[in-house]
Amino acid sequence: MVFEVLQIITEEVNNYLGGSPVSLDNIATVASEQGDNTGASTDIILTLLNLQEESTLKNKPNYAVEGTRITYKNNIVNLNLYILFSATNDKYDEALKNLSKIIGFFQGKKVFTQANSIYNRDDVSMSNISNFRFVVDLFTPTFEELNFVWGTLGGKQIPSVMYKVSLVEIEREAILGKGDLISQVHGDITHKN
Repeated sequence: MVFEVLQIITEEVNNYLGGSPVSLDNIATVASEQGDNTGASTDIILTLLNLQEESTLKNKPNYAVEGTRITYKNNIVNLNLYILFSATNDKYDEALKNLSKIIGFFQGKKVFTQANSIYNRDDVSMSNISNFRFVVDLFTPTFEELNFVWGTLGGKQIPSVMYKVSLVEIEREAILGKGDLISQVHGDITHKN
């Protein structure tokens, strides 16, 4: 579901901007291939920086009740994705304008669902999506954290903006067990002294 979420975001932003100025790629490899010239085939590169499990939702039981039957599954993995939009235009003023457009898009749309998102539903790689809901919020790292990010990416810092994509659910359809619901308890309860 990680790829699918990033693909949906890419397609939504491209629909908003008109054309295909955003591509899903690793800014570290794009920057290293280009050397000092960070220009790429598109103006904006979307990169996944980090995954983080949402620990507050980790211990929820995962089962489904249908009539008098219960089905147990593995717990859903809830993830937060940290993504980076990097403006690779050689002209600094154009790069800043592109970042402003990205920020403007997410200011107007933070919640993505199956009903309100436009993406290529006929694409084979997107065929396993049923229902989804995720929220995109601006994430502002400290100067030190930003330095670590660009140091890890191995390149010079270019104009960029970071977002946190919250609660991406990943669930396998593997069933751990099935059983009948306990609907009645029979017997007598007695007190012993």
